[in-house]
Amino acid sequence: MKKLLFAGILGASIISCSTAKTAQNNRAEFLKLKGNWEISSVNYDQNYKVKPFDEGADAQCWVGSQWKLVPNNWTGSYTINGGGDCPSVTQPIKFEVVNGTQFQFKKIADGTKAKQNTAGYTLSLVNQSEDSFTLQDNVGGITVTYNFQKVSQ
Repeated sequence: MKKLLFAGILGASIISCSTAKTAQNNRAEFLKLKGNWEISSVNYDQNYKVKPFDEGADAQCWVGSQWKLVPNNWTGSYTINGGGDCPSVTQPIKFEVVNGTQFQFKKIADGTKAKQNTAGYTLSLVNQSEDSFTLQDNVGGITVTYNFQKVSQ
């Protein structure tokens, strides 16, 4: 009986360590997002008009947009530069990475707290490295791919 109990405790310890290590690895990957980023390209089927994130801006307006991400408090912002048919927008956000594969964010309006806003966006996080990452969104059956390049820390 003691051997069975010991085996159960040992098994639980191994699972705990494995889970803690996975969480630690996810945290390390999450922290790589810290810094200033720029969307270098947006790819999608050009036969469709795509206006992501409820900004009223065509997807191509996001090329060159600046994103600041601060993972230790899950805050950030993005800025669309404007010009032509593109609006000039700076938007604070609250974000998180779930299971190392989903980038979720919500806009934070002036004078409101993040917990007051329950609506947001979920994108797939793929191809993450020290100086680039890609987010993919499915907008009405169309896959939109946002390619990010690191600008600075």
